[in-house]
Amino acid sequence: MKMTFRWFGDEDPVTLDKIRQIPGMTGVVTALYDTPVGEVWSQESIDKLKKEINDKGLEMEVIESVPVHEDIKLGLGDYKRYIENYKENIRRLAKAGVKTICYNFMPVFDWTRSQLDHQLEDGSNALVYYKDDVDKLDPTKLALPGWDSSYTPEEMTQLIQDYKDLGEEGLWKNLEYFIKEVMPVAVENDVNMAIHPDDPPWPIFGIPRIITDEKNLDRFLDLYDDKHHGLTLCSGSLGCTASNDIVELVKKYAGEGRIHFAHVRNVKILGDGSFEESAHYSPCGSLDVFEILKAYHDAGFDGYLRPDHGRMIWGETGKPGYGLYDRALGAEYMLGIWEALDKMDPQKKIEAEKKD
Repeated sequence: MKMTFRWFGDEDPVTLDKIRQIPGMTGVVTALYDTPVGEVWSQESIDKLKKEINDKGLEMEVIESVPVHEDIKLGLGDYKRYIENYKENIRRLAKAGVKTICYNFMPVFDWTRSQLDHQLEDGSNALVYYKDDVDKLDPTKLALPGWDSSYTPEEMTQLIQDYKDLGEEGLWKNLEYFIKEVMPVAVENDVNMAIHPDDPPWPIFGIPRIITDEKNLDRFLDLYDDKHHGLTLCSGSLGCTASNDIVELVKKYAGEGRIHFAHVRNVKILGDGSFEESAHYSPCGSLDVFEILKAYHDAGFDGYLRPDHGRMIWGETGKPGYGLYDRALGAEYMLGIWEALDKMDPQKKIEAEKKD
């Protein structure tokens, strides 16, 4: 397992110098943020980003994300050109040594929360999703960090209607077309493509969502029979509903070698379609982080893992969900669990003794 950390570039208040000080951190997960969605990333910009990261003693082997243009998801407009651009981005990233690309196929809205700074009982601030509050939101006027803010209310209204007209099966059809186009390029360049599940894993504002549960994960993986075609398994996205057993999902898909990237975070399920994000420590939420990591360890997972969203603690301010302190605590908590699992594993003990 390689522990990594999300970094949003030079504008991120969590700098590379800070990230490199987290014990056990091997690299960062990042992207180019100044290229319009759907366009080709310049090789010069990719190489410059990699050098900046490598110069700090960190790796750049995971890109999160290369966004999928809405035209591709809808199968409209310039979708064929955008798919060709996507293929070229895979080639260029592979040339720079990128091993895994995380992406998603969520229509319009990348992730949805009702509040970004809800104060928990301990005084920390966290992202929350309260169903009643979300139901009252006007999606044409909604903006959250990372969303495309270029749409006017009128354009957003039309976009939402286009997806309603498309429906789930139409979205599946367009996803299948996209996968069958880009995966041969990924295989040729030895790049793992890892789709991120929908967050949260149910329809929002009447818009279909399809990467939501075991049945749909199976259907997705069946679209292309190659190990490069896999998952970013996000415990927080799938785990905000009790109907998804994260431990069993990890056992199944890590055992099949189809998880290329692991997002691990904890959530507190409130039982009415609502949830609160919490500290990584298992007792703080509804997920058993120890058992999740044990499932990865038992499967021999050697891919990339990062602490996902964290709370804002100790007076820190910054990008919601992406402060330094709580994510660093989460990384160390998980590295401690992993070290203990290694030391309790007889085979790992034998390997360590051979190295000594």
